[in-house]
Amino acid sequence: MSTLLEKHIVELLQERNDKAISLLYEHYGDTLYGVAFKVVRDSELAQDVLQESFVKIWKKSDSYDSSKAKLFTWLFRITRNTAIDKLRSVNTKSDKEIQIDVSDVYNLGIESIKPEFMDVKENLEKIEHKYHVVLDALFFQGMTQQEASDELNIPLGTIKSRLKIGLRELKKIYGNSMIFLPLLILMS
Repeated sequence: MSTLLEKHIVELLQERNDKAISLLYEHYGDTLYGVAFKVVRDSELAQDVLQESFVKIWKKSDSYDSSKAKLFTWLFRITRNTAIDKLRSVNTKSDKEIQIDVSDVYNLGIESIKPEFMDVKENLEKIEHKYHVVLDALFFQGMTQQEASDELNIPLGTIKSRLKIGLRELKKIYGNSMIFLPLLILMS
């Protein structure tokens, strides 16, 4: 998408012009639907998420700041967060009980979740700031590596290096047991 069109859409959004939503849907609708679908894994639910996302985008249009994020990054985050909220809402309403032992992602088991590993965020403070910032952006703010690169104004290769070194530093804190790594991924 051209930056001129993007600026035009942002101006229309900030003016509360209805044409902004039409342009957003035309240029970003399919991609944002894909983001929603990737999270909720259900086409009808993804449509609901997309609709709710556009309502939030409209309501929050005055909060968009182009100096902090590109338009797509902002749209992506709103859609992703809406999808996560929708999924939580659906899971809360369902009668299903989540059983960690049956998970096909990580078979941690209740006995392998140790209290000494529940302080990962606090232990980030113990590592060098440049690694802490990257790990926080990736795992606790839910950014992709590219988004962290854009947001922190750090080259993508440096983000990847700092992620690797930061995880190595956390491993020093926790010893050889890397049980916290899947927990970080689950929290992101």
